[in-house]
Amino acid sequence: MGDVAVSEDSIVKQHKISSTNKGGKIDAKESSSKKAKKKSQSSGKEISSPIKDDSEEELTKIKNNIYIVFVECETPGNIGFLARTMGNFGLSKLILINPPELKDEAYYQAMHAKHIVENAMIFNSLDDFYKNVRIDFKVASTGIAGGSYNLSRIPIKPEELGRKINPNNNTAIIFGREGNGLTNKEIEECDIVVSIPTSPSYPIMNISHAAAIILYELFKNRYEFPVEGLEESTSIEKEYLLKDMSEIIDTLPIPDHKKKTGLKAFKNIINRAFITGREAHTLKGILRRLKLRQEE
Repeated sequence: MGDVAVSEDSIVKQHKISSTNKGGKIDAKESSSKKAKKKSQSSGKEISSPIKDDSEEELTKIKNNIYIVFVECETPGNIGFLARTMGNFGLSKLILINPPELKDEAYYQAMHAKHIVENAMIFNSLDDFYKNVRIDFKVASTGIAGGSYNLSRIPIKPEELGRKINPNNNTAIIFGREGNGLTNKEIEECDIVVSIPTSPSYPIMNISHAAAIILYELFKNRYEFPVEGLEESTSIEKEYLLKDMSEIIDTLPIPDHKKKTGLKAFKNIINRAFITGREAHTLKGILRRLKLRQEE
């Protein structure tokens, strides 16, 4: 995988660059322009557009600052699969190092992420890439982790990378060749190594599968499901739900200690389930109907 570069104190403005490969010249535009949004107030009233929510701003930064680098891919189809995985997480900056000819298979396997393949930046070597694109943090991926006697391969897990990645850094996550992965030299040039714990009997994963796991860990706490109504129920909603259940239990011909135990069990189930507000209202409606039926 890619290595992580040390963050710089000053943000260097990126300019248009060009790289040459077997297929000709490709212009790679790197833009790090940032627009600051300000909030003005007059007489206690806001008179300009509100500042973007911090989490949304962080998500935008991390999507714009992550480069997925594939070194000397052997199969065009894997480029397409990798692009598709990137598209699933909103990433678009694909870097190909000395790739094979981008045949129809690459675009076919990319599905709705064909534009990522079409806009991929191509370089002859990792050194050419580092010279032309400012990378603050390099993350090398490997399926073969090292121990204390192989310092360059001491890894972190994808989950830790997701917690510690700096959204403000230009980060390259580097994936190696399908057969041999990254060389020791390529890994040593990286700032950190990330590896996915797998079965020792078959530790090497397909590039797109490994990328999916790593990107999931980066974004699992930054994306939400694109649907409404999944908000957890409030304490008041739960309180009314427990009140209705308590009233129903009180009507049952059972000892008081069993009533208390039953209500406690119901409360535990509700709290462990993290029910949504909609689910709370639905249960409340059912309990009210039970109460009405008992009163008939």
